[in-house]
Amino acid sequence: MGVVVGLLLGAGVLAIWLSFFPAAPRKARERKHPVQDLLTQAGWHGVSPRAFVALSVVVGVVVTGMVWLLTTAITIGFAFGILLGALPMIVVRIRAEKRRTELRALWPDAIDDLLSSVRAGMSLPEALISLADRGPEELRGPFAEFARDHQVTARFDLCLDLLKERFADPVADRIIEALRLTREVGGTDLGKTLRSLAAMLREDQRTRGELQARQSWTISSARLAVAAPWLVLAMLSFRTESASAFNSAAGLVVLVSGAGACALAYWLMLRIGKLPEERRVFR
Repeated sequence: MGVVVGLLLGAGVLAIWLSFFPAAPRKARERKHPVQDLLTQAGWHGVSPRAFVALSVVVGVVVTGMVWLLTTAITIGFAFGILLGALPMIVVRIRAEKRRTELRALWPDAIDDLLSSVRAGMSLPEALISLADRGPEELRGPFAEFARDHQVTARFDLCLDLLKERFADPVADRIIEALRLTREVGGTDLGKTLRSLAAMLREDQRTRGELQARQSWTISSARLAVAAPWLVLAMLSFRTESASAFNSAAGLVVLVSGAGACALAYWLMLRIGKLPEERRVFR
């Protein structure tokens, strides 16, 4: 009984002593710029969001000046400057969506290669490094960088975090977190988990492929319908009478109203026909 009382007393004294030392402030996790994920998913990992935004602004200003000089109508210049200034973002979004679809189709094959390496007796780091040579061609670059990171730091968790940032993909996040959990807790169901994930990805890709094939013509028609009025405006703007008409207050109202209607219609079309996308939960 005396031993128990002594241990409790010692624990109380230790707790009182530790209370005099403030807890270390929790380091806030740095949040990535929302444009950074899009640039990474589009394959432009080295481009910073600030440089990309600056490029869009420069394109808009240059186009505004050129159209103003050609048509002598500042309102038309502003209209095309804003339209083409947003073009880099549109291109990045289209490229990112296309690349996500391509990578989603490649991940099941990468998982199969990973499983083969694990069955052959390789450790998890060695299995991931082997994907730099044996994996799908489009995935080899990030895994080659993972191999260099692991060779330099030998820190598996840090290398996994860097690998996630290079992909910026929710499917990659799930696979990497499954590998991390297996490494930490020593689970024996890695093969079953990865096989189930590969089967689910293949089924999801098959369903998405059918839906995208059916709605592709709708999206193309919508883009053509949005671009047609601006192509007509570009041709009319070289006529002096048309340029003078749009260079007035009434012409500005027409341009603003038309731009708003086109933007709203295009956004609604994309919103209605958009397939559900996974979000990056495991950042």
